[in-house]
Amino acid sequence: MVTTRASSSRAASVEPSFASSLPPATPSAKRIARSKSNKSSSSSASSAFSHAPTTATLVWLAVSLPLVIWDTGYVLLRPLSMPGGSLHWPVWAPYKLYGEVDHIYGWKAFHAGNGFTSAQGLLNAIETLMYLWYLAAWLFSSKTEGGARVLSGRGGARATLFGYAAAVMTLSKTVLYWANEYYSGFDNIGHNPLNDLILLWIIPNGAWLVGPTYMIWSIGGDLINSLNSTSRSKRD
Repeated sequence: MVTTRASSSRAASVEPSFASSLPPATPSAKRIARSKSNKSSSSSASSAFSHAPTTATLVWLAVSLPLVIWDTGYVLLRPLSMPGGSLHWPVWAPYKLYGEVDHIYGWKAFHAGNGFTSAQGLLNAIETLMYLWYLAAWLFSSKTEGGARVLSGRGGARATLFGYAAAVMTLSKTVLYWANEYYSGFDNIGHNPLNDLILLWIIPNGAWLVGPTYMIWSIGGDLINSLNSTSRSKRD
């Protein structure tokens, strides 16, 4: 009897100490629930992004991209693409006139070794690839929501950001192009009569100020709205 009571008392003393050494279950369960909640909220926030290019954006890209590819080919293939070159006719024949209007595209800048023309042509190529990525994502990876094709999710957000960045690059480069003429005393275009300058230089180059500015405003608005909704969901 004494032995039985002693062993039972030892067992009773071990059980509380063993139980006290176990970690509490409730905080761990709370952490798991909180982690699942955070994951679900972050995934829902990322999937909430959506962007649909406006009709004006698509029209601008449909018009501008072929022209930029044409222009980039002329610039990067000089002198073969210039008057007298083996590639000049018929693809780049109109550049004979434009090279006389804007000497940065003509023989004057080429013989002077002016690197600005080729540098902006290289940037044109990079911008074009970014625009094509944006368009390809919309054409092949978009979803239909409310009758419209939209870019959504992380991949859609990435493509939209590329389109926005390309528009910023285009606008910045065009402003630099105009500023280069201003600070050089209009060295490359100052010889033109005013009517020719307006028709053949100001209007064509002005379009590359308006189009990218609109894209920045349009795409940037969707990006800002997405950031606002994400920040609100995190606060909630």
